[in-house]
Amino acid sequence: MPKSEPFEQHHERYESWFARHLEAYISELLATRIFVPVEGNGLEVGVGSGRFSVPLGVEYGIDPAPAMLNYARSRGMNVAVAKAEQLPFKTGVFDYVLVVTTICFVDSASEMLAEIHRVLVPEGRVIIGLIDRDSELGTLYQKHKEESVFYRDAEFFSVSEVERLLEGNGFMLEDRVQTLFKSLPETTEIEPALPGTGQGAFVVLAGKKKPDLKVRQRAVNQSPE
Repeated sequence: MPKSEPFEQHHERYESWFARHLEAYISELLATRIFVPVEGNGLEVGVGSGRFSVPLGVEYGIDPAPAMLNYARSRGMNVAVAKAEQLPFKTGVFDYVLVVTTICFVDSASEMLAEIHRVLVPEGRVIIGLIDRDSELGTLYQKHKEESVFYRDAEFFSVSEVERLLEGNGFMLEDRVQTLFKSLPETTEIEPALPGTGQGAFVVLAGKKKPDLKVRQRAVNQSPE
């Protein structure tokens, strides 16, 4: 079964999560907002129902589940059915790309990041939000993922693994913040976003596309003496 199939079949259940865990959702949203540029052409990979892109002002989104995109489209987004590893866009067209709670569902995180690198402008930014596998909540999700409709086929990542993936696919890490310091039932107030990792379950990493070495070298060679 494709990893997107549960989101296609149970899209109403997915949407209800945000109402049932409103404080956790807003905590994640505010932590993500720290790194999303105010201006520029943005894309969300794995946009789902647009719960992050719409309030953050991201105009474009892709997702493999058409039922999820119906929500995002109704919220005013420009969306397309596509996989993260095969983005239907030209090279160098986005100033930033957002990826929130999606990396654990893709077939290849490395191929996704390579595609994101391709569609970003020089020195464009990627923002990745994830549940840290090494956190208490991440450990709980991992332990019980076979019982979950959505997480059964997910591959959870630690923050250090994502950092290595960023480095290996042409990005340099800019910064990190964390939030959600309690279990979901205990999260009854909006949690702060704090620097670093190791305490919060939800971590947001910002990476910058490294300059093209060939272009940079050509510029040096052509510069006047």
